[in-house]
Amino acid sequence: MPLNDLLSPDAVIASLRVNGKKQALQELSERAAAVSGLSAREIFDAILQRERLGPTGVGDGIAIPHGKLVKCQRIFGVFARLERAIDFEALDGLPVDLIFLLIAPETAGADHLKALAMIARVLRNSQLAAQLRATRDASGIYSVLTLGPTSNAA
Repeated sequence: MPLNDLLSPDAVIASLRVNGKKQALQELSERAAAVSGLSAREIFDAILQRERLGPTGVGDGIAIPHGKLVKCQRIFGVFARLERAIDFEALDGLPVDLIFLLIAPETAGADHLKALAMIARVLRNSQLAAQLRATRDASGIYSVLTLGPTSNAA
């Protein structure tokens, strides 16, 4: 499953300005609702419920909050590059500035886990993460995420 199956260009936020984890999750839930037609409140509640089980900050400035919804028809995501890193209770204690929110149908099971693993693999690529942090516009970020890192070597 390639990342462009999970992410649409309008689901990328290039420069999200938030003061903390809860506000970041609210903003991402709003964008997820806009691209999916689902309720922002239901998305936010599902994400918070998952966060209570343990933080989704995976380290290296990256968080992958996720949740499942009964009304959701397909797995999809929203990506945000934060203007300023925030505390996300990450496993390594470092603040987070790259967030990929993943929403899945309640019945997704293994597909949900496969999508999480793929997102983690992509974002943990240090070259790609550096490019995401350096890219300032949503279309550029979408390209980096869906096409992979570009080499500066000629």
